[in-house]
Amino acid sequence: MEASQFGLLTKRRFLPLFVTQALGAFDDNVLRNAIAILITFHLAVQQDLNAPLLVTVAAALFVAPFFLFSALAGQLADKYEKGRIVRAIKLGEVGFALVASASLFLDSAALMLSVLFISGTLATFFGPIKYGILPQHLSENELIGGNAMVETGTFLAILLGLLFGGLVITTQHGVIIVSATMILTAIIGYLVSFAIPKAPPPAPELAIDWNPVTSTKAVLAFAFRDRTVLQTVLCISWFWAIGAVFLAQFPGFTRLVLGADEAVSNLLIAAFTVGIAIGSLLCNRLLKGAISARFAPIAGLVLTLCALDLVWASSGLPPVTDQTPLLGIAQFLGVGDHWRILLDLVGMAVAGGVFVVPLYAIMQAESPPQLRSRIIAAANVMNAVFMTVATGLAAALLGAGLTIHGVFLVFGLINLVFALSVLTIAGWRRRPATGQ
Repeated sequence: MEASQFGLLTKRRFLPLFVTQALGAFDDNVLRNAIAILITFHLAVQQDLNAPLLVTVAAALFVAPFFLFSALAGQLADKYEKGRIVRAIKLGEVGFALVASASLFLDSAALMLSVLFISGTLATFFGPIKYGILPQHLSENELIGGNAMVETGTFLAILLGLLFGGLVITTQHGVIIVSATMILTAIIGYLVSFAIPKAPPPAPELAIDWNPVTSTKAVLAFAFRDRTVLQTVLCISWFWAIGAVFLAQFPGFTRLVLGADEAVSNLLIAAFTVGIAIGSLLCNRLLKGAISARFAPIAGLVLTLCALDLVWASSGLPPVTDQTPLLGIAQFLGVGDHWRILLDLVGMAVAGGVFVVPLYAIMQAESPPQLRSRIIAAANVMNAVFMTVATGLAAALLGAGLTIHGVFLVFGLINLVFALSVLTIAGWRRRPATGQ
């Protein structure tokens, strides 16, 4: 059964969606990192801009649409045929890629920030479709494998996009290469989207509520009224929150704790991202296609143990000062304790993948078909809330004088709460869906 997740790549009911979502994630992260690099190392110097502030604003602008438009996105995905919406979004991405390219050529920070908001908006509208369409095109015993492949494709695309955007934008013809890549990728994604099979709308008579406040309250109410759905949403959101915190701290952790350069920071990000992909793929083998969270509590516990060992291992390293020569990748890997740190990060990530994939499948299976996309939209809202609060808490802890080790320790211990809470979902069994 575990091979079926790769077999899905030969099926028209899965492959076109997989390709379009991966290409979209790649483009988003090429742009985000390219803009972050340009603002930090180019515009900040030439135009006397506050780079840390602008990069923070950029991250906020990308997340803001998930608060504003997730509810509308969920309603549209329940009301209209999903393949049609995907094609509209992908066509919009082609136009967006042109505008994004213009922002890079014009060296306009304001335009760059605007396109990040648009990028977040397009991602917001695609989210409920990406997860809502899987139960319509896959059988129940394929949902774990399908979600695992989607998570794997997403995280690998994020990694490749971050590395490509960050490395290429600094080269002599970086802006041209990055722009051409974004436009070509968007065009390919649009063309591939025509191969996505139709997914009949489950709630065609739904009256759209265009008010972002009332519609968001409504989709959250749908998620909150079912205890199992609510628990899966909260645990999924925690996964994204703790991941966001650790990824955000990797550059500082690399420079201030490990005494290593940006290449090592990229190595840590790559190890963490690939680990999540491995954990996601491992789910299907562990569960043999069954929709179950029985391994999620163990995975949550392993995540905490790896986080605590990461703190322990890195706390024993020699102190780093401004005069400390920074280590390259070869020097970093030549130290035995560094391998332990790397393995801890990979262990955390693998455990995270095993933790989250079954929760997505349970949320999909437990949600009534006519409400599924709106419940997924509610999960996206909660993801944004959790990530915002978690990164804010991390910033507050650092501002209060806590070290990066301390932040890792705090979040590793908080993770225990979610590892224990998922015990109540571990025994979940499929039951008939209820109506509105």
